Amino acid sequence: MPMPTRYVRLRPVLLLLLALAITGCASIRNKFKDENKNEGLPVTELYDKAHGQMEKGSWSNARQTFGRLIAQYPYGPYTEQALIEQAYAEYKAGLHDDAISSIDRFIRTYPTHKNIAYLYYLRGLSNMQRNTVFLARAFKLDTSSRDLEAPHQAYNDFNLVITRYPNSRYTADARQRMVFLRNAFARAELNTGIYYLRRGAWVSAADRATYLLETYPQSEHQNDAVALLAEAYTRMGNTTLAADARRVLEQNDPQHPWLSGRKWPKGPGVVSKLNPFSGDLR
Repeated sequence: MPMPTRYVRLRPVLLLLLALAITGCASIRNKFKDENKNEGLPVTELYDKAHGQMEKGSWSNARQTFGRLIAQYPYGPYTEQALIEQAYAEYKAGLHDDAISSIDRFIRTYPTHKNIAYLYYLRGLSNMQRNTVFLARAFKLDTSSRDLEAPHQAYNDFNLVITRYPNSRYTADARQRMVFLRNAFARAELNTGIYYLRRGAWVSAADRATYLLETYPQSEHQNDAVALLAEAYTRMGNTTLAADARRVLEQNDPQHPWLSGRKWPKGPGVVSKLNPFSGDLR
């Protein structure tokens, strides 16, 4: 008896689901198999195995092996080092939330450890990577769905490194990353102001420019903020404040594109002149 048409059509889908199920089961079996291989191994063998996996760039396997070491041998110098290296393996594997959890656990357990500066630095790196979407959008005119909590936490982590451990080997890099983040925060504020400018919200644009100048003084976008302020005041018809902003910009950045002397067009052209490094934002 011939098979109904609808069942014939379903057969490829069913076969695909069956293949996926078999693959998933195989992955689970392999995972338990690997864990069983680590079961009961001496602490030195587990550490050497995990360290070797890290040298090969096998971050996920190293993370699991370090995890087994920590579970089997919760105390001792190997455990302390395993906690540090497990956090690093998680960071390299892109498991930034797990890395931060491991780091926080270590800091709580060993607050005076000789490598504590490194842990704060690594937490900063992990927080910096947790929201790469923000770091991308900070350079575009997109004000939606921006979560600043992780990059601000990264800034605080790096600040801890340079204030508490000024002589550590991580201080110089932490300071550079703080400068980068600070400029990224300023740029995000600038783009928000441009967003308001494009939509005719002159007061909001001026407020955002003022906030940028007050919150992130000496950032690499301060002159752009002054240009935004001057344009917003010009659009509002406040000639006195617009002239003051223009004078400040002329003194600090006489080559800024806003000082071309031409009246800005409406729409995307305004953004291109004010924020020339941002590319085509249309």
